[in-house]
Amino acid sequence: MLPRFAIIKQQLPNQTVQNIPEEIRKEFARIQLNDKVQSGMRIAITAGSRGIYKIPLILRTVVDEIKACGAEPFVIPAMGSHGGATAEGQVEFLRGLGITEESMDAPILATMDVVEIGSTSGGLPVFLDVHAAKADGIIVVGRVKPHTDFRGPIESGLHKMIAIGLGKHKQALAIHTYGIRGLRELVPQVAQVTLNKAPILCGLALLENGYDETAHIEAVLPVDFAVREPELLRIAHQMLPKLPVNELDLLIVGEIGKNFSGTGMDTNIIGRVKIYGEPEFSNPKIQYIVALRLSEAAHGNALGIGLADFTTERVMHGIDYPVMRENVVTSSFIDRGKIPMAFPNDQASIAAAQRCLWQENPRSARMMYIPNTLEISKIAVSESLLPMLSTQPGIEVLTPLQELAFDQEGNLDINFIHIAPGTS
Repeated sequence: MLPRFAIIKQQLPNQTVQNIPEEIRKEFARIQLNDKVQSGMRIAITAGSRGIYKIPLILRTVVDEIKACGAEPFVIPAMGSHGGATAEGQVEFLRGLGITEESMDAPILATMDVVEIGSTSGGLPVFLDVHAAKADGIIVVGRVKPHTDFRGPIESGLHKMIAIGLGKHKQALAIHTYGIRGLRELVPQVAQVTLNKAPILCGLALLENGYDETAHIEAVLPVDFAVREPELLRIAHQMLPKLPVNELDLLIVGEIGKNFSGTGMDTNIIGRVKIYGEPEFSNPKIQYIVALRLSEAAHGNALGIGLADFTTERVMHGIDYPVMRENVVTSSFIDRGKIPMAFPNDQASIAAAQRCLWQENPRSARMMYIPNTLEISKIAVSESLLPMLSTQPGIEVLTPLQELAFDQEGNLDINFIHIAPGTS
């Protein structure tokens, strides 16, 4: 018997940029971008695969600002091996994020072809997208945030967008060959070579608050990348959302997918890394995780399903195995692609996980439901957690305890948190 659940709302870091286009214009003016972009120049703008808040608006604003200088902007997919490591797959991935030639009013030039532009001091070749290499200037747009694999002064951000995004699948393979060392040490080295060799005009660093809204926008000149990105990363760590408890028996995740995190589920939220030789993050500690669905925006790439212990047959049927295998093997973190036990529906998956908790009283289990690892402001918590959480600062209880409602097929409405009475 499952415990009853109540829906709660937790207060997360909420610093917000009120007017995104205006902030971008201010930042470009601050670095005097119009002095660097001359009429007739062809300017490449990077578009990654992450679910960045209002990314179509951000990129369109950059496009419009370049046009205002009389230059010719174009967008290039910058996402390593995502989209099945094909140009067509990456264009389709961008379409799922709302990034199209129509929405950008600019061409999208997609290719997996690269040119070698140099090498690191250790001899690792450095590659650059051929369209970017032919451009008169490059603007790197990327979100700075804690990485899902490791901790270091430079994690996920502008350096990574340059090294693995602009370096495409070939650079991703070369870096991932070295495992975590490649990400921690070689990404900054490769990015620095590209900064020295390629016509990068600036980076546009994006930080998001606990609600995955834009909290800070900053244009960064190439000479400042190595100093400024670690500073921005420290700010991003402070704004990182987290679950309101440090220990759980069972976490139910409504959807996983690369639109939520490069690892399908953000390891910073679930506390699991699953990389050989790397320690797990210290918090939270979760005994079992159930992943119910694979998002449509993931286009069949279920990398990260191996972070779960239980899943559904629906997820298994939705996997594009060649696409997932390519991404998993490129990363070399194979545990994240391993298939957990799959059950016919949501109810059976959750019940199976509960049976393995070794608890005499089923209703005493510490359980939590989140729609995905990007949306954790409104969550459902089991009755054993409610007394503690209801007295915790920043927590608002929105509904009374109630049974989870499964449909005739035994599945949950994964958006029930948002449509429940009192949660609007």
